[in-house]
Amino acid sequence: MRSKLIFGIAKSLLLARWRQTLVAAVGVTFSIAMFITLLSFMNGLNDLLDGLILNRTPHVRLYNEIKPSENQPVNAAPGFKDSYNFISSVKAGVTRQEIYNSGPILQTIKNDPRVLGVTPRLSTQVFYNEGTIDITGVINGVDVEEEMRLFNFGDYVTEGSAIDAEQVANSIILGKGLAEILVADIGDVVQVTTAQGERFPLKVVGYFQSGIQEYDKVQSYASIATTQKLLGKPANYITDIQVKLHDLDMAPAVAKEYAQLFAIDAEDIQTANAQFDTGSSIRSLISYAVGVTLLIVAGFGIFNILNMMIYEKMDSIAILKATGFSGSDVNRIFLVIALSIGLFGGVVGLLFGLIFSVIIDNIPFNTAALPTIKTYPINYSLIFYFIGGSFALITTYFAGFFPARKASRVDPVEIIRGK
Repeated sequence: MRSKLIFGIAKSLLLARWRQTLVAAVGVTFSIAMFITLLSFMNGLNDLLDGLILNRTPHVRLYNEIKPSENQPVNAAPGFKDSYNFISSVKAGVTRQEIYNSGPILQTIKNDPRVLGVTPRLSTQVFYNEGTIDITGVINGVDVEEEMRLFNFGDYVTEGSAIDAEQVANSIILGKGLAEILVADIGDVVQVTTAQGERFPLKVVGYFQSGIQEYDKVQSYASIATTQKLLGKPANYITDIQVKLHDLDMAPAVAKEYAQLFAIDAEDIQTANAQFDTGSSIRSLISYAVGVTLLIVAGFGIFNILNMMIYEKMDSIAILKATGFSGSDVNRIFLVIALSIGLFGGVVGLLFGLIFSVIIDNIPFNTAALPTIKTYPINYSLIFYFIGGSFALITTYFAGFFPARKASRVDPVEIIRGK
């Protein structure tokens, strides 16, 4: 019964000064709406950038790195064996780029329950012959079907069909920037020269566009069989093994394990993209910081409104306490007022945040660098709405806590005597 009465009194006080109540609720609404919109947009942008880089990067890459031998001949000489030797102009040792025993390695990795998929790759530098000019480039020999399944390769082939690189003999998918330099249309034949001096004709079956212009001026894709034929290598010749895991966070540990197990160099995605991950984290941090600041500012507005309400309602508070309401009852009344403002403003703010996000998600965003992106990116994760709603209640609770405590300490005798 007392709780019902407390809620009734709180409602009367709210409606008695409804303009101030509305201003406070609008402040919370605006803060929550901007919080949701900002986080949704910034995280959508992060997802877009992640798709351009991280989704095209294996979680674990196995390869043979070209590096100097750790055991130099001077260290084995009897006279210098126990000495600390300084060696200048150290050259790389005889290192084979080919992954030895690649077939059993691929099979072992496929049987690992932590692995989502694994695909081989063969990369080689070539020269594209444009008249008398040789343009440096890289051909990536890939298993097209696995690349499409694991790394969304088909999404980045903007013209032509990705699977044609597998089905059409001696074919190539050129980077968009490279195709423009070569003035090569789909169906044309381009001439490439390998590092060994062998010239090879390849038919253009598509264009690849990653969104990174400098990358698209160099990179191109062909099937592994075509690339092996280009180099004159056998069917088991590959230079990279790309692994995608079910859990991205396991990549460093799995890379270390595979390096020891297969006696091969391994690089995890966190190491390969450390700077990129840092940029994404900073953008998210800024978004949360701005959103929380908006909520705190709204909280100060509620604090000021409740303080003014207490000063103006001193007579009502004194009458309440004189008629038997305790200090805790008065405290609860003003906390109910604050939380009511937070609840109403928060719910409406979440709704407007969703509306603003949908509006942004439908704004056209056309750029030649990202042909697969048609509208501005938005992330509709429910966690943003949960955080926004929670902060609305928490902020308004603390905004009402101190005015409510002040009201609960009002001495009715002093107020009535002063009148």
